[in-house]
Amino acid sequence: MNKDIQSYNEAQSEEDREICQILASEINRNLPKAESKIWHAHPVWFLDGNPIVGYSKQKAGIRLMFWSGADFEEENLNIRGKKFKDASVFYNNVSEMVTNDLKRWLKKSRDIQWDYKNIVKRKKKLESLK
Repeated sequence: MNKDIQSYNEAQSEEDREICQILASEINRNLPKAESKIWHAHPVWFLDGNPIVGYSKQKAGIRLMFWSGADFEEENLNIRGKKFKDASVFYNNVSEMVTNDLKRWLKKSRDIQWDYKNIVKRKKKLESLK
């Protein structure tokens, strides 16, 4: 695991740390070609320079966000972005996590992508990559 992401996870409370460790492990396992790093102070995974998935500690819990998740047609990714194509879910306890859902979402994250990498160049206009 990326050492900066490991440090981020270790800085969380015990319950949040466990959630973060599971997320990082599953993301690494299911997106083996993804580059991971701390981006805007949170763990994020990229495919070909395009942000795909990340998580962050927020008031409502650990937010797992998929940059193109609004197009996954997944009921449990029910926190939708207002301006872009992102969708999220919040976790406050490991028992809320469903590994099969996470694996399915990660597969979709490879197959359904919007081009966030070039969003500035395109003046905030998103184009589909896949």
